[in-house]
Amino acid sequence: RFKRYFPKTLANNATLEKSIAYISNKNKEIAEKTEFTFAIRDKNSQQIAGLIILKELNWETKQGEFAYCIDSEFEGKGLTSFAVKEMSKFAFEELGLKTIQIIAHKTNIGSCKVAEKNGFVWKTTLLNEFTPTNEAALDMELYELYNEK
Repeated sequence: RFKRYFPKTLANNATLEKSIAYISNKNKEIAEKTEFTFAIRDKNSQQIAGLIILKELNWETKQGEFAYCIDSEFEGKGLTSFAVKEMSKFAFEELGLKTIQIIAHKTNIGSCKVAEKNGFVWKTTLLNEFTPTNEAALDMELYELYNEK
């Protein structure tokens, strides 16, 4: 399910040892404020359902980009929308960002809905923006949310 859009994350969690190193690296990135990766958990079971990542941080322009993924077992339950809502607050209020982007493929209807549900506005189609492993480059849709404060 995640091979196409999250191949590096998948590869970095292929074994327990790799997952431990991945978490350690992600904690270091948070401390350095270069990237913020958090688990999305089911409210009842606390089982990890997915990830949300605030990446491509530009502290000069005060801009960042969300990437997120959710296990099919938890899809459609509003967990990703909730995570984007809360992380947007964090990005604006705690980090002082002014713009957050979401880049999604048009066929990823769930991701586009998450963006729209959270007030992100479609801006443009980015030509040849992302190249999945062993595939041709894909055009991606750019959504943005602005901190009005």
